[in-house]
Amino acid sequence: MVEDWKHTLYLWRQNKLAMVGTVLVAFFILIAMFAPLIAPYDPIEVDLSRTLLPPSSEHIFGTDQFGRDIFSRVVYGARIEVGIILLVTVISGTIGLAVGITAGYFGGVIDDVLMRITDVFLSFPNLILAMALSAMLGRGVFNAIIAISFVGWTIIARLARAESMKIKSLPYIEAIRALGASNIRILLLHILPMCMSPVLVQLSLRMGSIILTAAGLGFLGLGAQPPTPEWGAIVSDGRSYLVEQWWISTFPGLFIALVVLGFNLLGDGIRDMMDPRIRR
Repeated sequence: MVEDWKHTLYLWRQNKLAMVGTVLVAFFILIAMFAPLIAPYDPIEVDLSRTLLPPSSEHIFGTDQFGRDIFSRVVYGARIEVGIILLVTVISGTIGLAVGITAGYFGGVIDDVLMRITDVFLSFPNLILAMALSAMLGRGVFNAIIAISFVGWTIIARLARAESMKIKSLPYIEAIRALGASNIRILLLHILPMCMSPVLVQLSLRMGSIILTAAGLGFLGLGAQPPTPEWGAIVSDGRSYLVEQWWISTFPGLFIALVVLGFNLLGDGIRDMMDPRIRR
């Protein structure tokens, strides 16, 4: 195991883009963890005497139309984005794994029904379906998380199904079944662990799209509601001031771009490091 970890670290060092992605993601997580120590102002404090101030030494990202410090709102917004990523990853990953391994292991009618349901969800663009679900559930961060989760499980289900179909025909699964192991035991103790590696890679690749979808819902007013400092909502606040007060939308948009880039680079690096052909 130690040698395997050393080899993984070696592959990570060889992948310069993965290192860049790791740094960006680590920077993002550190900002979220230490937001109260980094932010100089209350992110929701209104001060009409300092509205629409440009970037300066006092307000390095400027202020918005309500006098709120943009830098503080962006920093606290990182906490909201981390929460969205974690919850959506757990919910969508659980749903996708449950549907995928069940369909792949049992096959037949169960597989047909579950995969046709998956096809229905796959037939709609993710953002459009998330908008529809979020509008149906109501505005708010929690409802946006539920909407994004119910959109993002389909790729995980397809991947888990393919892996479980391959694993269930292996000799050791047949031996376990012959010894009297129940289907639940086989699914949870043998099929599920073998499906985790490719699923985790796929989840790491999807974290960037989760942020984009959450920011899109916030921008449209279907996600986080004022005065919550969510990045998409902050970008939306600056739409009417984009020409002259460009800083309101520019800085949160820049953070969205950097974090999405970081997760994409890190996901690509994890995929390469776990590729058996490269590990040889």
